Amino acid sequence: MNITELTLKELSKKFQNKALTSTAITEAFIKNIESQDSAINAFVTTTFDEARQMAKVADERQKTGKFLSPIDGMPIGLKDVVCTKNIRTTASSNILKDFIPPYDATVWAKLKAAGAVLLGKLNTDEFTMGGSTETSAFGVTKNPRDLSRVAGGSSGGSAAAIAANMCTATIGTDTGGSIRQPASFCGVTGLKVSYGRVSRYGTIPMASSLDTIGALAKTTEDCAIVLNIIAGKDELDSTTPPTSVPDYTSTLNEEIKNLTIGIPKEYFSDEIDQEVQNAVKQTQQVLETQGCKIKKISLKHTKYAVPAYYIIAPSEISANMSRFDGIRFGSGKQADNLEDIYTETREEGFGDEVKRRILIGTYALSAGYYDAFYKKAQKVRTLIKQDFEEAFNNVDAIICPVAPTPAFKIGQNTSNPLKMYLEDILTIPASLAGICGISIPTGNSHENLPIGTQILAPAFQEAKLLNIAHKIEQKLKV
Repeated sequence: MNITELTLKELSKKFQNKALTSTAITEAFIKNIESQDSAINAFVTTTFDEARQMAKVADERQKTGKFLSPIDGMPIGLKDVVCTKNIRTTASSNILKDFIPPYDATVWAKLKAAGAVLLGKLNTDEFTMGGSTETSAFGVTKNPRDLSRVAGGSSGGSAAAIAANMCTATIGTDTGGSIRQPASFCGVTGLKVSYGRVSRYGTIPMASSLDTIGALAKTTEDCAIVLNIIAGKDELDSTTPPTSVPDYTSTLNEEIKNLTIGIPKEYFSDEIDQEVQNAVKQTQQVLETQGCKIKKISLKHTKYAVPAYYIIAPSEISANMSRFDGIRFGSGKQADNLEDIYTETREEGFGDEVKRRILIGTYALSAGYYDAFYKKAQKVRTLIKQDFEEAFNNVDAIICPVAPTPAFKIGQNTSNPLKMYLEDILTIPASLAGICGISIPTGNSHENLPIGTQILAPAFQEAKLLNIAHKIEQKLKV
């Protein structure tokens, strides 16, 4: 077996047992990237020189036996919205194509302090706006399982890099499903944390009341290892509560036989591909053999989640995008007046999807429409959150599909924005509620395309979520 096919846990063990150096591990991943990424396009920027230097420093620690963490010396990738000091961060947009941040995002600062080795920045839909990584200014990321298919979005580069054995773990962001859906499409594990569990400081925002930062990796255990490092209170992000961070790896093997698992009827309509439903049923059977009780539940406001999300998110996008004006950020266009600078910078710098969402959001927030749209959408959000709260009074966790279908063809939905928005119909409700979720590989379609199952748990109960996911993975071994 090529060492790049090993899990993060397995490689870390070899490094800490001195069977492999970080340099040897890093070079193996660099070789994989150099041989494969021209076809896949997972990376926007590679940082091989920096990676080699970080690996060299990790090898010095290996000689002393003083390791910083379980990810010490391990090569990772960051979605290209995570700011990295002196390393280009573009949000896969032309408007930031030359942006070099003067600071590190908290998530990267924590990983760097833990000894992680950075291989590069990973492709995303522009400013994370999309469900297929097709809106990136740097080209679409292709699915390693089938290059004619999308890798999902917006963390498509992060998922593809794991599926193609180009990183031990990656960081993605999930606002409406942007970790879970690409994880499902690429056949990897993707963790969406509870809102506030991981600091967003230094990560380029899309919708500030929805954005979360999480991990993608080969296994649940690998995601737990990363979460141990990146979770927790951050003085630079007021949305991170002072909730303690447990050791997420220590509870992975706890018994789950007395848990009650909910199956929401609204997530199993005729629009959901039968093979996708079958993968969830297979997961249900595994849980039943583990002694879990299965309970049918209703999340009755699910059908309103997509329209509510596509008012709330664009409204917050409209506010967040206002900083990209050609003065503070952007191309610095020369023009006769300020309005022309704004117009020319944004016309050239933003893609169609970003412009579309800015227009929707600005309209929803405008005088006369705020009450009719934004305020009502927030009320619907509260109802969706209450649905989950009521469900979690009766069940410990929920299982359901991640996306209506396996990975679709590149270009299939690009001419129909509404159809693309509906791709998130099964992931958006959890995002609106601020709870945690994970996508794990649980099957393959007749075309050998990966299918994931989504597991959802109450806010800040990532330990329980990871425990359930790990138990399923151990049995299914997809």
